[in-house]
Amino acid sequence: MATRRQKPFATVVLAGRPNVGKSTLFNRMTRSRKAIVTETPGTTRDLVGAEAEWQGVTFRLVDTGGMFGASADPLQAEVVDRGRRGIASADVVVFVVDGREGVVPADRDVAETLRRTGAPVVVAVNKIDDHRAQVRVDEFHQLGFDSVVEISAEHGTGVGELLDPIVERLPSGRVEAGHRHEEAAGLSGEVAVAIVGRPNVGKSSLVNRLLREERVLVSALPGTTRDAVDEVLRWRGRQFRIVDTAGIRRPGRVARGGRVEAVSVVVARRAIARADVAVLLIDASEGMTDQDAAIVGEAEKAGCGIIVGANKWDLMKGRGAAAVREFDDTARRQTKFLDYAPLLHLSALTGDRVPKLLEAIERVATARQQRVPTGELNRFIEQVTTQHPPVSPGRRQVRVLYAAQIGVAPPAFVCFTNVATRFHFSYVRFLENRIRETFGFEGTPIRVHVRRRRK
Repeated sequence: MATRRQKPFATVVLAGRPNVGKSTLFNRMTRSRKAIVTETPGTTRDLVGAEAEWQGVTFRLVDTGGMFGASADPLQAEVVDRGRRGIASADVVVFVVDGREGVVPADRDVAETLRRTGAPVVVAVNKIDDHRAQVRVDEFHQLGFDSVVEISAEHGTGVGELLDPIVERLPSGRVEAGHRHEEAAGLSGEVAVAIVGRPNVGKSSLVNRLLREERVLVSALPGTTRDAVDEVLRWRGRQFRIVDTAGIRRPGRVARGGRVEAVSVVVARRAIARADVAVLLIDASEGMTDQDAAIVGEAEKAGCGIIVGANKWDLMKGRGAAAVREFDDTARRQTKFLDYAPLLHLSALTGDRVPKLLEAIERVATARQQRVPTGELNRFIEQVTTQHPPVSPGRRQVRVLYAAQIGVAPPAFVCFTNVATRFHFSYVRFLENRIRETFGFEGTPIRVHVRRRRK
């Protein structure tokens, strides 16, 4: 089974009550847009992590959900529990407060929690660009921490001054060990794996099963996952970055779901665009739906390797071989353009066939990088186009003079012809199928281009 990678860098955790600007600061410090930022309190639920670097020192920065304070989130208790776990793993904690409001009771509750951890704490007084914050900074010294830094996460003011005491407080042994670990890993390259699908199909449960820990929140409440939460997993010498994404509903329903859901879907689509392999998780009890096909169609356009996982298969057991064949045939008919993608029956709840999913991810990731020797490719093209020659729109005879593979991830080929033309989509599909039959390329899209050979 898979093993978790040891923590490579020292960990810095952002903590604080809801809506003080932790996610904005996270994005500023990691120079990314990974954490979702909205005006809605309690937007962040899971622990969102990314690597950050300052003055040559690399560390892992973790954003947490708002702790204590008023919240209408039905999952607030789970969010607080998740935040406590994040803080417990911290080498340094950045306590983010809202300078405009001064010290409030919830800040004192957070401060008491942080004191019990024993980790070094740096207080970041945020929103200092507002004059109301400038006159209340001194209040935060009464929280009892020796390092208080004024910042504006939105504008970047004071962030460098905040990073200096953070780096000073990092345990030097952990930083050095982190760099040695990365160098000693000797991995062939990280594979980004996005777990995608509609809400409530079991994506977060599958991620937790793969990681063998309760890494992300699981709830029957639709839209539980908001950020794209990722974690590194090592398996048989390969390194996978498993990314849990928000459920993607139809556009009309997303529009009615409000800004948080809309942004969550955008983040999920970004994760698809960056992924090497997308695992489309569907609910086996419902079968493949039009929205499932639309989601996986986005992955195909992005050039991801694709695997379809029929989750909750434990609910389908005992239905007989004929019912299984009917399920698979129906799913294949609804996504004819994905006949090359592995279709697995699994259960995140019981763990049944989850190891088979990791095997499929490895095969598909390898197939995306596969290259066909030019000699073999041209012998294949000559044979295929002689038996089934392409025809141009003007009915002129088209000869494929030679071909070459011009890229990987996804594999791409170009056919040089005697006339300027485009192959009919059905002929492109024919070539793709024959390429797969001859050379493999399991689970990965193939791109076929046509160019006229220059004289």
